[in-house]
Amino acid sequence: MEHVDTDASGVVHFSRYASWLETAVLENLDRLGAGLGALARANLELAVVELRMHYHAPVRFLDRVRVTARVERVGPARVQVSGEISREDPDDATRCATGSLLLGAVDLRTGAPSLLPENVRTTLKECSVRAQR
Repeated sequence: MEHVDTDASGVVHFSRYASWLETAVLENLDRLGAGLGALARANLELAVVELRMHYHAPVRFLDRVRVTARVERVGPARVQVSGEISREDPDDATRCATGSLLLGAVDLRTGAPSLLPENVRTTLKECSVRAQR
């Protein structure tokens, strides 16, 4: 994080938490082969349909954080993911925020809602099943 991400007292601005969650989600999807590159090859992209964040404790400048994300639900055209942001300090692993993103597939050219490719849906569903165990 950068100092510009904080207010005058060094507390991270609330909008940054959502950005961290989105970055973690997109990085995980890329790692699984179901990310923006795979979607672009099918002329699709993901659009945020809904974002929910719950703030539990502030992150301050110079805090190291850990962001985890997991697939919750997969539909024909949408995927619901959730995540958690916590301090990475072994002496203080406080949960700072939790949230969820509902992402929908849209056509790159028209912006119209579209179905997720079958291979991407399958990969996401497999992740969802593993996360529930």
